[in-house]
Amino acid sequence: MNRIKTAVLCLYLGIIFIISGHLTFAQTYFPGAHWISKPAAEVGLKETSIQSAILFAQENEYSGSKDLRVAILEGFRREPYHKILGPTKKRGGPAGLIIKNGYIVGQWGDINRVDMTFSVTKSYLSTTAGLAVDHGLIMDVNDLVADYVWDGTFAGDHNSKISWDHLLTQSSDWSGELFGIKDWADRPPNEGGVDDWKYRVLKEPGTHYEYNDVRVNVLAYSLLQVWRKPLPQVLKEKIMDPIGASNTWRWFGYDHSFTLVDGVQMQTVSGGGHSGGGVFISTLDHARFGLLFCRKGNWAGKQLISSDWVKAVQQSSPANASYGYMWWLNKGGRYMEGIPDHIYYASGFGGNFIIVDEQQDLVIVTRWLEPSRLKDFLKIIY
Repeated sequence: MNRIKTAVLCLYLGIIFIISGHLTFAQTYFPGAHWISKPAAEVGLKETSIQSAILFAQENEYSGSKDLRVAILEGFRREPYHKILGPTKKRGGPAGLIIKNGYIVGQWGDINRVDMTFSVTKSYLSTTAGLAVDHGLIMDVNDLVADYVWDGTFAGDHNSKISWDHLLTQSSDWSGELFGIKDWADRPPNEGGVDDWKYRVLKEPGTHYEYNDVRVNVLAYSLLQVWRKPLPQVLKEKIMDPIGASNTWRWFGYDHSFTLVDGVQMQTVSGGGHSGGGVFISTLDHARFGLLFCRKGNWAGKQLISSDWVKAVQQSSPANASYGYMWWLNKGGRYMEGIPDHIYYASGFGGNFIIVDEQQDLVIVTRWLEPSRLKDFLKIIY
């Protein structure tokens, strides 16, 4: 009899737990087609701080040219052979959103305007890798990429040792040429010349961090081989449509970055706008993407990407404490004093940022903020 009572009690408590969990979740706001705004004070923030942050963002616009072809060529002028290979677009002015508990508490500029977002694209690319893991297309991030991509991209003593983890943490030191662009010509070191860069000693995969768009594009190419369909289509179907993003965003590669997959020509998209291309998107759509990660991959009760992956992108990599799976962390060399160390963020050329604070259910998106002023901007809010 006691066993029956115990079983009934456990069942009762389980039902209460499920119901209470459901009620708690039901109180969590997710934006529909129209995003609700609330006064900052209603969600526990200071209105004066929000308005001061907005004014700061408006007064500290990125100093580069609004003609982004000019800004790109100027920003990467020391790279040998650098040129524009994909689409570009003249940018708008400063714009942004501050989202607390899912509600808009502050906004500025044209939040519907579609602009280039440069290396914020890397965080979208990382997401397609996470989805590949969730769907069993990649069994383990520590697997060698050569076991999945056997066309010679990962041939040789060095490249054959590269894992998915190494590509995601930009610690692969992959060596080669992709779509006519040589890895060593991308962001070369300040010292030395072409011969020094070309014949450098390769670093053991996983031991040395180097920000390099060619290697990021190798990841995009490899994920295309795994998914066997264009990555923008994967992102749209698995993430952007379910979170209610608009149909205005686009993800481009280079004019010549096409490859044959299952008899169909498909474009390998780029992981940024370094040579043009990358994700072109509105501030509002950025905010939905950031909120998905803030809510641990869950959108209105549906787990779009696993919470394990959301945790994984926030882990410091051995080669760089400030870098996870193509998201930046407030740790190591990029630590911003006075800002919580649990935040993480996507970052792109020209002052494009998506800041995620899970603990405070806070998402901040800025466009065209002078990059060096990010810490000062965030300090006003925190």
